[in-house]
Amino acid sequence: MLIHPWDAALDAHEWRDWLATTARFGMLVANNLDPAQAPLMVPTHFTLAAAGEELLVHLARPNPVWPHLEAATEVRLALIGDYAYIPSYWRADAGDPDEDGVPTSYYTAVQFVCRPTVVDDPIGKAEILAAQLADLQPEGRHADVAVDASPYGRMLPGIRGVRLAVLRVEAKFKYDDHKPVEHRERVIDNLEQRGTGLDVETAAQQRRRLDSVGEWQTRRRQP
Repeated sequence: MLIHPWDAALDAHEWRDWLATTARFGMLVANNLDPAQAPLMVPTHFTLAAAGEELLVHLARPNPVWPHLEAATEVRLALIGDYAYIPSYWRADAGDPDEDGVPTSYYTAVQFVCRPTVVDDPIGKAEILAAQLADLQPEGRHADVAVDASPYGRMLPGIRGVRLAVLRVEAKFKYDDHKPVEHRERVIDNLEQRGTGLDVETAAQQRRRLDSVGEWQTRRRQP
């Protein structure tokens, strides 16, 4: 993923804070055993565990990804959010005709590069399910996950777990931070007025980045 200096996460706290406020749902991507075929991509919820050093996933046993996942040394889990199309006439430089602007997309993207370990033993799978329920359904209201009790005990043979050891994280916050403050403020207003799709959420991310980054040209000259 291309990450310009002005699109990079300010620190690890930024992507962690963003992840805490968005759906932990992404695409697990593994290379195909046949290099002539496309990589495999599996949409899935995941749980961040071990202080961010590990991701937890479970998938159905019939999923075709398993042989490719078992052979992989590295896989990616990628997610994206707070995105919007920015039309050309919003991005013209100050004093230039609107039609001279160039369109772009705003978004946040986080990609985890991981080493996968497939979990097949019932206790290990139950631990993954329990951790995911605690993360994704914190209000509770579910049965205990036990290998010898319903409903989960009888369903465990139908799934396999995956522990993804995080090797590195690539985080991108693409919100025109290299543009002048006045430009970004104008786009924020336009997003809030348009108000379709994820416009409001995108505007909030751009405003947050603007408050943190300020004028990029000034920031990058600081020692």
